[in-house]
Amino acid sequence: MTLASERRTDIATMLLDRLGDQRPGLRTRDADWTWDEVVRESAARAELARKLRRAGPFHIGVLLDNVPDFLFWLGAAALAGATVAGLNPTRGDAQLAADIRFVDCQLLVTDAAGMHRLRTLDLDLDLDADRLLLVDDPSYTALLDAHRVEPTAAAGPEALLLLLFTSGTTGTSKAAKCSQRRLAVIAYAASDKFGHVPGDVDYCCMPLFHGNAIMALWAPALANGATVCLTPKFSASQFLSDIRYFGATFFTYVGKALGYLLATPEAPDDADNTLVRGFGTEASVADQAEFRRRFGAELLEGYGSSEGPALAALDPEAPPAALGRPAHPGVAVVDPHTLADCARARLDEYGRVLNPDQAVGEMIDRAGALVFEGYYRNDAADAERLRNGWYWTGDLGYIDESGFLYFAGRRGDWIRVDGENTSALHIESILRRHPAVLAAAVYAVPDPRSGDQVMAALEVPDPATFDIAAFAEFLTTQPDLGAKGSPRLLRLSTSLPVTGSNKILKRDLQTQTWRTEDPVFHWPGRGAPTYHPLTPTAKDALEAEYATFARRHLL
Repeated sequence: MTLASERRTDIATMLLDRLGDQRPGLRTRDADWTWDEVVRESAARAELARKLRRAGPFHIGVLLDNVPDFLFWLGAAALAGATVAGLNPTRGDAQLAADIRFVDCQLLVTDAAGMHRLRTLDLDLDLDADRLLLVDDPSYTALLDAHRVEPTAAAGPEALLLLLFTSGTTGTSKAAKCSQRRLAVIAYAASDKFGHVPGDVDYCCMPLFHGNAIMALWAPALANGATVCLTPKFSASQFLSDIRYFGATFFTYVGKALGYLLATPEAPDDADNTLVRGFGTEASVADQAEFRRRFGAELLEGYGSSEGPALAALDPEAPPAALGRPAHPGVAVVDPHTLADCARARLDEYGRVLNPDQAVGEMIDRAGALVFEGYYRNDAADAERLRNGWYWTGDLGYIDESGFLYFAGRRGDWIRVDGENTSALHIESILRRHPAVLAAAVYAVPDPRSGDQVMAALEVPDPATFDIAAFAEFLTTQPDLGAKGSPRLLRLSTSLPVTGSNKILKRDLQTQTWRTEDPVFHWPGRGAPTYHPLTPTAKDALEAEYATFARRHLL
């Protein structure tokens, strides 16, 4: 077992450093493993993978919930020099089939439920039965027992370890490449930035097929010898019970999941838990503050992607909405057309940007090309990311007059209303203040005459009982909403479409506009917001407006 101060350059060596470590390495509600046992379980799977290896990319597809075998196969890939492609079970049939075909898997690891799903897909894979491994099949344990060997590593820092499908919230998913070296660097950087220590107990409730769980939780836990605790899927109602059961000190999240946690009934003893901190992205400032108050743990909000570099450095002086300061001088916000740095943002008393046309641009890293490892079989996407020799995030941001960096949303998250840019992200943070709103998505739909209108989709417990008049009154009491921010169209849903990592799929909502079975309400845009049901007759009249002004083709 290595000293925690020794820094390795590959995940395989980090795993071998855990041999002999008798501290808890992995826990579930059903079983525990020491770190030594975790490494040995990984080694058995690595040996099995080596025996089954054939010509071509050494890629292993994993279609599982957050179960121990997912982590054992991550370790196996590191030791064997293979690549894990985490497959997202929440994808539609056609998308999942395309993902599996695209990443050239030699082996598929799944369970009985996953195999049932695979049989329904239109797959034409050249995989024999022995290359479909079912972790809950009675023969699986015996197969592993026949391949138990002393752990060794067959790969080094440059070996491709992960193919991570991007979230695909605003476009088609791509498979980002991550080498053993890059993941090791991320593990140590996260340890430094977020205070990971060997005594941590890390609760993994975000899916392991996504970079959030692997990069922000599993890899730092491996680097420090902390304990990883798995739950099969995220459950807001089970969260606090699990935290107390495991004695968890750390967890990761995305913004929508945090909203679900805060929607659970509050109890007087919610803060009676072991949590110290959590790390995540895209939670509103209000939700962060409420979580701290209710559960007594710190939240560290950040910005990151499966493929890109870290852009921000934490700063205790940063305003609540800021990511921090640019991580190094190469991080900037630029106009993608002129390549010039954007002006510093001037903020009003509510934190709104007063000069968005001059200040909001795309966040880039002029040194990011050294970190970005590319997408699998997608040269066009690589070129889009590395224009002008810089790494382009595809996300908007701004830097205020004090030098703090802010995330301003995806490239489609600024809405042009009456010739002015309006931030969808800012409007969402306001809508989520309403006590009956579990989640909110704000996006542009075409205006019948010119520009855009603001449309919002709200996830609420029961659309039938949601008080739309009270909600309209709520909007008039929000001083930071602005004249252009009140949604012209409101969609109510019990479940908004999300990615496997619980990010709302705005592109689906935007494509559907008001053409949905969910109830939709319309405000003509004059006077204070007053919403009326968008009945079939009202929908026909609205679409007729687009035809009148020759803009129906935009719908």
